[in-house]
Amino acid sequence: MKIGLFGGSFDPPHWGHVLPVEAARERLGLARVWFLPTARPPHKPERRFAPSLARLTMVELATLHRPGLFVSPFEVRSEEPSYTIDSVEHFGREYPEAELVLLLGLDSFVGFHTWRRFRDIARLARLAVLARPGWGERLAEADPEVRSWLETGRAELLAGPAVAASSSALRAALAQGELPADGMVPDLVLDYIAKYSLYR
Repeated sequence: MKIGLFGGSFDPPHWGHVLPVEAARERLGLARVWFLPTARPPHKPERRFAPSLARLTMVELATLHRPGLFVSPFEVRSEEPSYTIDSVEHFGREYPEAELVLLLGLDSFVGFHTWRRFRDIARLARLAVLARPGWGERLAEADPEVRSWLETGRAELLAGPAVAASSSALRAALAQGELPADGMVPDLVLDYIAKYSLYR
């Protein structure tokens, strides 16, 4: 059995988070993928986020009707910074017989060598990199050791559906009272944002 893990701040979640992961689950034969909203990303210490439980709820709404996609509260149980190695070790204990696959975006892969115990993460989970159009130039910026994992099989590039959505652009638009273009954010997530005025 293969289990996928996909972390992020999801502030807010959008189809660019969901559709590539759904495609990766099918391509890699993952029994399920756990989305892991983080309370406080350690690489973004100064940024303000929507409340962590609100982001958890929005990811639940975004994946509600998507078979095989689940949401874990593991990283929002504490307001301390969340580290991927802790989550990988946790799910290793939860699924001792499973192969873990860590799904991550190309930006995260490029900076992966700065993550806490990054070699241990790659030892405990295979990396599946969700590539967007134009990934070749960005890939050249990755640490040589990490980039070499693509040749040894410790990491794999997956070309998935391209969704032109950005959480930062969505936050800026929502703060101005603008609705995102159709096809960017699940309707239930938009309803939740509006009800609680999350970005106003």
